[in-house]
Amino acid sequence: MKWFSRTFLLSFFLLFATVASAQDKPNIVFIFLDNFGWGEPGFNGGGIIRGTATPEMDALAAEGFRLTNFNVESQCTPSRAATMTGRYGIRSGNHTVPLGGGVYGLTQWEITMAEMLKDAGYNTAMYGKWHLGWSAGRYPTNQGFDEFYGVETTDVTVWRTLPGFAEAEMEEPVVKQGVSGEPASIVRDYDLDYRGEIDGDLTKKAIEFIEAKSVDDAPFFIYLAYTQTHYPNIASEEFDGATGNGVWADILLQTDTYIGRIVDALETAGVSDDTVVIFTADNGPEALPVGNANVSPVPAVHGTAGPWRGTLFTSLEGSMRVPFAIKWPGKIPAGSASNDVVHSMDLFPTLAAFAGGKVPRDRAFDGIDQSQFFLGAQPNSNRDGVIVYMGEQIFGVKWKDWKVLFKENTTAFGVTNSFDTPRVYNLLNDPHERESVLFPHTWVVEKALPQLQEHIATFKEYPLVPPGTPDPYEPPND
Repeated sequence: MKWFSRTFLLSFFLLFATVASAQDKPNIVFIFLDNFGWGEPGFNGGGIIRGTATPEMDALAAEGFRLTNFNVESQCTPSRAATMTGRYGIRSGNHTVPLGGGVYGLTQWEITMAEMLKDAGYNTAMYGKWHLGWSAGRYPTNQGFDEFYGVETTDVTVWRTLPGFAEAEMEEPVVKQGVSGEPASIVRDYDLDYRGEIDGDLTKKAIEFIEAKSVDDAPFFIYLAYTQTHYPNIASEEFDGATGNGVWADILLQTDTYIGRIVDALETAGVSDDTVVIFTADNGPEALPVGNANVSPVPAVHGTAGPWRGTLFTSLEGSMRVPFAIKWPGKIPAGSASNDVVHSMDLFPTLAAFAGGKVPRDRAFDGIDQSQFFLGAQPNSNRDGVIVYMGEQIFGVKWKDWKVLFKENTTAFGVTNSFDTPRVYNLLNDPHERESVLFPHTWVVEKALPQLQEHIATFKEYPLVPPGTPDPYEPPND
């Protein structure tokens, strides 16, 4: 009888512990903007100087942890690949934006953030821009998401308006949706008529998922990859003219409002305190070079990286450094901020630590767990540098507040300059990266370069996945 009682009590305790552990896993809402510069939100000095206040973005920063040195890759696809896999885009064959059609994106061998969370017991959904494969076997539902609704990318919405496209007999841009285990299907055309409205629909779908899954025993993960502020910049009819300050201000107000609706939905569902909300972007802003004329069928709008020079597709801080705020009430100290280096790849292992998930050990993995740093349990980041990639080329390295560049480009479509001796920039004294201080600061090169040597050395043990590799893929050393 005593044996039975002890066995029963032990079984009950283990069951209770398992349930308690599941309940301790936070929900996660990951808001990922497209080509949104460091200087756009009010919490980084933007907001009203861009035509409208951003109270919802600012609230996330005020109620959570703001990073002023959060780094990403310089292009959409490598940035999204790195964020989803915790690995530099070069490793998965996604080091550049795909041009020329054909198979691209993540092989099913890659393990994504969504797969990690799914294995940890999460309900998962992706709404928005994917850009990591847009054919059978390469959709979000092939990479750990229970469902998705979204698009490949956004510049394609102007194609139908251009002479010659209709005669080219190409596939027209579309919105697709899918459920895990079933083929993806086409929902509608992705054209200029829908360009301004899609983010509103993404917001509605995310809210519906919150409402449905907040009563479930399992936690949920939403990857809300908004299409704004990528070209072409067209505001929703709801916000068109709302600020009186032009299309960019209208879109900024629109995006801020949508974020507020997501936060309100979490409050209404009663899960706000149990939810991690992340707000950031895939890379820096779009902007034409000084003196250029716009020949686009829609107006060009110039984003801002605040004090940092450069736009997306460059090696400069304006490309690599983006806004970041993370909120988890009662866990992440409110109103905290840091200028320590963190990379978007770090979100994979950090969320794994929050969720009790597992980080892959059978491949090169570049993300670093920042959970204790985010929670305020330690004062500094676990990372002090990143590799500066431009496509498959290594342009240099960043170490703390210093940048060492062997190559440099200053505009998205400009020439690349190579240097016989590296340029060294002090990012505190020179945020525009104008003056090389190699002399007298040659010590910076010696301090910064070992991370590059260690990075390159991993290529021998873990070969790179060639771009366009079909499934199934197995590493050659397996």
